[in-house]
Amino acid sequence: MKKIVLSLAVVVTVLLTSCGPKLEVKRVDTNEVADVSGRWNDVDAQMVSKEMVNQMFEGGWLNKFKADNGRDPVLIVGRVGNKTSEHINTEVFTKEIEKVCINSGLVEFVASSSERDEIRQERVEQQSNASMETTKQIGNETGADFMLKGVVSSIEDAIDGKKVVYYQTNMELINIESNKKVWVGDKKIKKFVSQGKWKP
Repeated sequence: MKKIVLSLAVVVTVLLTSCGPKLEVKRVDTNEVADVSGRWNDVDAQMVSKEMVNQMFEGGWLNKFKADNGRDPVLIVGRVGNKTSEHINTEVFTKEIEKVCINSGLVEFVASSSERDEIRQERVEQQSNASMETTKQIGNETGADFMLKGVVSSIEDAIDGKKVVYYQTNMELINIESNKKVWVGDKKIKKFVSQGKWKP
């Protein structure tokens, strides 16, 4: 009897594994648009970050700062809030902004608050563990002139398997010393998502 039960269990396991959905993995180019769910994705993050940076550099604050100070401004990315109903990894978005800004050569960037904590700890450890010639001094950090902050919001309208998702990203650049907002910009994305009905 035990042999029969064991044999049946093996047969059922084989049938379930053979009849189940097959997993297929296909690697695609990272520049290829692959919008499978309609939700915020890497393409949106790249598109919005480039548009935001372009708008920011077109503002009059940049030339004014360079004329007044004779150097490039130093920026830091602050918090980018997520007011959508989706889980959005805003760090991917902020890193994309940093990359575009730094590669432009128009501004300089300093590490974020979380990154600074790790770097400061390393400097502290160097004071007692590294040679005098290579020890990095405490108190020589470069202070940022401006902080770039923002928020991603969304509105969704759905009916009968169809929905429209409207995303709006608002960014602002704030003078850290005076708290003055020197630039404000936004980027809008609208997606129409249609899901076919299940057929038996």
